[in-house]
Amino acid sequence: MSEKNPYVIDLAEVGAGQVALVGGKCASLGELFRELTQQGVRAVDGFTTTSHAYETLLQSNGLRKKLQKLLNKLDVDDLDELARVGAEARRLVRESPFPAEIEAAIHDAYSCLGDRIGKKAFEVAVRSSATAEDLPDASFAGQQDTILNVRGEKQLIEACRECYASLWTDRAISYRTAKGFDHFEVALSIGIQPMVRSDIACSGVMFTLDTESGFREAVVINGAWGLGEAVVQGMATPDEWIVFKPTLKLGYRPIITRKLGVKEVKMVFADDGSGTQVREVVASQRKRYCLAGFEVLQLANWACLIEDHYSKLAGKSQPMDIEWAKDGVTGELFILQARPETVHAQRTENFIESYELTGTHGAPLSTGVAVGEKIGTGTARVLLDSSKLNTFQPGEILVTTMTDPAWEPIMKRASAIVTERGGRTCHSAIISRELGIPCIVGTGDATEKIRSGTDVTVSCAEGDVGNIYFGRVDFDVKKHIITDTERPKTQVMMNVGDPDHAFSVSRLPNDGVGLARLEFIINNNIGIHPMALVNYPNLRRREDIETIANRILEEDPKEFFVRSLAEGIARIAAAFYPKDAIVRMSDFKSNEYAMLIGGTEFEPIEENPMIGFRGASRYYDDRYKAGFRLECLALLRARADMGLTNIKAMIPFCRTVEEGEKVIKLMAEHGLVQGENGLEIYAMCELPANVVFADEFLQVFDGYSIGSNDLTQLALGLDRDSEMVAHLFDERNGAVEKMVAMAIDAAKRAGKKIGICGQAPSDYPEFAEFLVKRGINSISLNPDTVIQTTAHILKTEQGIKSVAAGQLEG
Repeated sequence: MSEKNPYVIDLAEVGAGQVALVGGKCASLGELFRELTQQGVRAVDGFTTTSHAYETLLQSNGLRKKLQKLLNKLDVDDLDELARVGAEARRLVRESPFPAEIEAAIHDAYSCLGDRIGKKAFEVAVRSSATAEDLPDASFAGQQDTILNVRGEKQLIEACRECYASLWTDRAISYRTAKGFDHFEVALSIGIQPMVRSDIACSGVMFTLDTESGFREAVVINGAWGLGEAVVQGMATPDEWIVFKPTLKLGYRPIITRKLGVKEVKMVFADDGSGTQVREVVASQRKRYCLAGFEVLQLANWACLIEDHYSKLAGKSQPMDIEWAKDGVTGELFILQARPETVHAQRTENFIESYELTGTHGAPLSTGVAVGEKIGTGTARVLLDSSKLNTFQPGEILVTTMTDPAWEPIMKRASAIVTERGGRTCHSAIISRELGIPCIVGTGDATEKIRSGTDVTVSCAEGDVGNIYFGRVDFDVKKHIITDTERPKTQVMMNVGDPDHAFSVSRLPNDGVGLARLEFIINNNIGIHPMALVNYPNLRRREDIETIANRILEEDPKEFFVRSLAEGIARIAAAFYPKDAIVRMSDFKSNEYAMLIGGTEFEPIEENPMIGFRGASRYYDDRYKAGFRLECLALLRARADMGLTNIKAMIPFCRTVEEGEKVIKLMAEHGLVQGENGLEIYAMCELPANVVFADEFLQVFDGYSIGSNDLTQLALGLDRDSEMVAHLFDERNGAVEKMVAMAIDAAKRAGKKIGICGQAPSDYPEFAEFLVKRGINSISLNPDTVIQTTAHILKTEQGIKSVAAGQLEG
């Protein structure tokens, strides 16, 4: 508290020994401001009222006693009574005369702030901050009001009065009661800052961890046009970027995910000169990202600096929730406020829960952005405004346009939440995470497609896209216990295809990624045949041209492919960094490639695509050579531009040694030089030829990964897609095991790495045991089998040691 004035702390004048409550902790505002600005963070100046000012207001005119009497014996579950008491409490605060000494202190601080920024009458943001906010088990997200575009001293005092009154909203009263806080032990300070003119630019929110999985090495940035309240309140579905912190700090440009938001509306300054209003965003702006790449990286760098500062204050790692804005007049970026993240940062569970749909279902009724990774079922209740909150029943699924803090009394009763607007950092998303319930935001049409009284299933367990299905679909919940048990000598890696799940599964005990399939990323994140993008717009089918145009928007078609693929690869590699992430170049069969947009124009019709135009033979063929070049450029970008040198390349279905040499030479022409910057290039060992000529292949490649699925079908001469011979398909067949043993022995002779990434070790513990006994270097498993197979591998290795020890004793 300032010695000059007990009611106001001026950011420019506060001394090193003077403190204020920041995020529930004592911190020197002056030190915070100076340290961050010295490191290049552009923070907004301002001043804040003290908790003493609020206490003085409560003591004046008997206000405290009146409020205590009003709240005595209030049942917050009686929504009608809660609304009556809340309205009366706010009236009492608004009508209580403002103590003259507090009003004078605010006027003086406003004048001094004007002197510092060179303005007399200027717009300010008036932000509430309660001492009970951002605690480990209570974020109090949006509980008190923020008032924007406040002009002049008279409006400033009225805005402060509204902030004090907002401590007594229905949702704030209910929330404090639910969390066990004494209403009169909570104090409120008010921060006043000059407005950044983001109303004519953009603004948003960023977190220094992944908000869904809790992955700590990412900065997640959301942004939309106009003032940031549109993002916070969920009015607009924002753009999103994810930046990888470790290589960002090394000077790389690791934007590993970007998603274009709809950005339906924006909040701007009101036409009458004060306050705000909401306008629709024009179509051209909706189709553009609100930030350029270099601005995303600048914000991410600032986020890291702020996190480091608060972590130093807290004495432990402290993820942060940060608001930012871009000034449309100067083009400058600013940090508006920062507070501790309170959901994932406090979790100490030693287990991971995984949800999976097991029942049958039809096409989704609606889709949006998944918040969390859970599944919920219940009866839908469509509410279009907060006046009908008292009709909501416990256990129902809330379906609405958007929520704000006024909805919180019923949100805690919901089994799931679905909104038409908003992104992963909006109000609905933040509260649902804290409550631990599934939530889907930004659907665009949920209130039209879902009827009240209908049983539905809300699934956030299928990646970044959340789906709402008709009916109560059966699902399983598995709990994976994470322990610090001994790691086996045999590396246990994972097969990971979906970038959306990479952050979550990386929490499982592992030694990296043994197989990352490009096909999943191409199919789901791109959906267009690479050669169609190479030749765009010169395609035969007008329908394909139009579909591609709508998907790539203003981006160069080849750049769209390279960027999208690079980001998908990078997200997987980042999740496991610095452990190896072995990325297999595309292995679509011709019939699978033909199913991509524009694919039929570039794919032959084959009798048996399984052993046809696939794998390495495509890469140097003129019919796909240009497409392979794009794959290589994507891998190069993830390694060179994003700094993810843990990425290794793997070539599938390489039929001859000469073919392998040809592909490696071609990769070098596209910048992927074997051995340069630690680049290793492996081959899939999945053909009998790969086994017979293993010594020769391993002179070309840095190692092998056994593909037991293809090796089994080719060793036994059967089509694994044919149900008529499916009963003969068995990796444990003696012929297959003999080939696997030969490959392992060859790798040992060559001093090269060898692993396996087929399905067999996941399905058959005895096959995994066979591999360990043969001395394989690594076994790559599906995530759901990692825990139990690791335990079996450890047991096998211990058995081998016991036998060896017994032989020595004998």
